[in-house]
Amino acid sequence: MKLLNARLSIFQLRYFYLKWPFFKIVISKAEMTLSKVDLQMASHYVEELAKEEDKERFRKVFNQIAKEYYLSREIVLKINEQERLLDSDPELQRSVQLRNGTIVPLGFLQVSLLKRLRQYASQDKAGLIHFRYSKEELLRGALLTINGIAAGMRNTG
Repeated sequence: MKLLNARLSIFQLRYFYLKWPFFKIVISKAEMTLSKVDLQMASHYVEELAKEEDKERFRKVFNQIAKEYYLSREIVLKINEQERLLDSDPELQRSVQLRNGTIVPLGFLQVSLLKRLRQYASQDKAGLIHFRYSKEELLRGALLTINGIAAGMRNTG
């Protein structure tokens, strides 16, 4: 019975998608947002930046977010009857892929800079500072990566 209700619900959602412009826009916006998600990068942030005592807790939250992401993606693809996100708009799909290609390196750089800033802070307390870059230079670099990622995350289409 549950499977029948799920199939009926997808059928109804497909009908709404085809007949109701507002619903189609909502699904399209969700699809674009889902296409910008990079779970590997998110996992990298958790693994590299979380304190050891917080990692297990953060992993649980991350796993729940990932689970919801995959479920949302699956439902969107069932509603719009596509195999991959943005298959109906290859130009936008390519644009998002190109955007992701520029944001990912900034993410890795940001993680590295944030780790260095934390090391700087912990070694500063101990009176052991042997860094190639000053704290201000590291902070400026981190802020630039934040701005670069924010600019890249704006709508691509």
